[in-house]
Amino acid sequence: MSELMVAKSAGFCFGVSRAVEKAFSLAGQQKDAVTLGAIIHNPQVVERLRALGIPPVERAEDTHPGQTVIIRSHGVSRATMEALAGREVVDCTCPYVAKIHRIAQEETAAGRILLVAGDPAHPEVEGTVGHAVGPVQVFQTEEELMALLEEWKEKGEPPISVVAQTTFRQALWEKFQEILEKHYTNAKIFDTICSATDKRQREAMEIAQKADYMVVIGGRNSSNTRKLFEICSRFCETNLIESKSELDKSKILLHNNIGVTAGASTPADIIKEVLNTMSEILENQGEELSFAELFEQSQSAEKLYTGKRVKGIVTTVAPNEIHVDIGAKQAGIVPASEVSETSGVNIADVVKKGDEIDLIVLKVNDQEGIVTLSKKRVDAEANYNEICKAYEDQTVLTGVVTDVIKGGILVSCNNLKIFVPASLASDRRMEDLSVLLQKEVEFKVIEINDRRRRAVGSIKAVLQEQKKAKQEAFWAEVEVGKVYHGEVKSLTSYGAFVDLGGVDGMIHITELSWTRIKSPDEVVKVGDQVEVYIKDIDPEKKKISLGYKKSEDNPWEIFKRDYPIDTVTPVKIVSITTFGAFAQIIPGVDGLIHISQIANERIAKVSDKLAVGDVVDAKIIDIDFDKKKVSLSIRATLDGSAPVEEETEDEVSEYAADVAGIEGVTIE
Repeated sequence: MSELMVAKSAGFCFGVSRAVEKAFSLAGQQKDAVTLGAIIHNPQVVERLRALGIPPVERAEDTHPGQTVIIRSHGVSRATMEALAGREVVDCTCPYVAKIHRIAQEETAAGRILLVAGDPAHPEVEGTVGHAVGPVQVFQTEEELMALLEEWKEKGEPPISVVAQTTFRQALWEKFQEILEKHYTNAKIFDTICSATDKRQREAMEIAQKADYMVVIGGRNSSNTRKLFEICSRFCETNLIESKSELDKSKILLHNNIGVTAGASTPADIIKEVLNTMSEILENQGEELSFAELFEQSQSAEKLYTGKRVKGIVTTVAPNEIHVDIGAKQAGIVPASEVSETSGVNIADVVKKGDEIDLIVLKVNDQEGIVTLSKKRVDAEANYNEICKAYEDQTVLTGVVTDVIKGGILVSCNNLKIFVPASLASDRRMEDLSVLLQKEVEFKVIEINDRRRRAVGSIKAVLQEQKKAKQEAFWAEVEVGKVYHGEVKSLTSYGAFVDLGGVDGMIHITELSWTRIKSPDEVVKVGDQVEVYIKDIDPEKKKISLGYKKSEDNPWEIFKRDYPIDTVTPVKIVSITTFGAFAQIIPGVDGLIHISQIANERIAKVSDKLAVGDVVDAKIIDIDFDKKKVSLSIRATLDGSAPVEEETEDEVSEYAADVAGIEGVTIE
């Protein structure tokens, strides 16, 4: 005898129950009324209300003055409420959601920035944002939160208040709280998660781990019901049904431990009908059937319905369709368009005769004896579930950029197209996204839209994580004197910034060259690969000073090696003074030719013999390496020149007074 395990938390939560009761109460009054949006994500309840004269409408503009408008448990924005002026409004907003609305209004009115942890496309979050009277930011991931905190830290940590969508994941919310407490001192955190959702999912998981077959009851367009289905599917075979008519008798008879749960939008009467029907099936088993007979029943034509998942054996592969045996009287056909997500693919490359494949029923035509099936949709479901799991676990995925569209790019992963907004396509601003086309990228899923079965990804989140890891590794091993290879990222008037692998360091302009330069771009350009060494570290401010000049390139070292005293060498006149001329010996080393050392005869003006730019031969007659000063003489190189006359004491004093303190001059 099979055992039924029923979740205690199955069915309506408090907020949904309250909204539905009010809606049916109004229906009994025969008022001209509508619900703003589906009252809950359950088609049976929505249709019951419609039959009672209360249909759903999508927008406030679709209502008319005098009409009664029912606000569902998700709530709406202040603007929507204002647009409903002239209507009788029955506000069924969940009290827990209304509490967040009050917090949003009060905290932003007090001048605080509001942070909302949740899905920006969810109606509850949209309503919360619509109640804020000041700045508000919605985030879903740790990376998004850290980016916001870093931005605000630079602005002096303005006061922030933080709330969460009532159905947000408790575990992730706890991580957010840890980040806020650790990295931001001016945050006010409100605990706004409804415990009912978390409790329902945990209970479903516990039952699924014990069961070998699960039945999840609820609307197929209900995100919380689908979440229950996904959770249970990880542990055992699971079937999602909307009513008792979709129960698979053979599946119930085939399993011993059967679990049952239901979404927050599933009415109690539907749950009761399903449980009663299951009990009847188990109580009236009658003659025991063999496993083969039960399996055949589970695949019989009378149990086939649109949306049912079946297994089939490929019997024929044709150019435009494949035929499959699904153990039913009807012929199973999979059109070419339903074989693969990839358009134009050769069917024979996807399946072979004899393959067993998973399929989903698209249409049952008993008159023609045909069941139309889809392999593509089963694959898409599995692929989407993988994306959802990656979202829950914050797994890094790999995909290829296939399209550049308005506002971002599309990344192909698991045969699904993931949208990545332009702002999240890189950790740096990108003007031309086309450079990413056909490139393999890593990304994280940061948003899931169950209703539209779409996902949003972030390449930036992965790059920031990688950068953070590199930074931590860098700071763990960095030390003064250590050599690194890096890339020049930007130039300023005072130096060049170099990326050392997630951490930037600066080469001051004086460290770029041994010679005096006016701009860093005289030595390096953005994108250059350079070898640098650590000159200084400021761990608290996370600042690094880099050295670029090498000691072997020091012009004074070259001069010391190649230009001893008495060396005669060509020099270039670089400036004229009243007492002599300065001449460049090699770049970075200048010497002084005193007026007395320019010619054999005495001269009145240096400019009578020399001009800037002249190249002349000169002899090195003295060097002071400590003071970096060199004395030169042209007179000592002249043919037939008279011996250098000893200078009088007065001339030496005058010479010393002229050149005292001038770099490049030595006086003995």
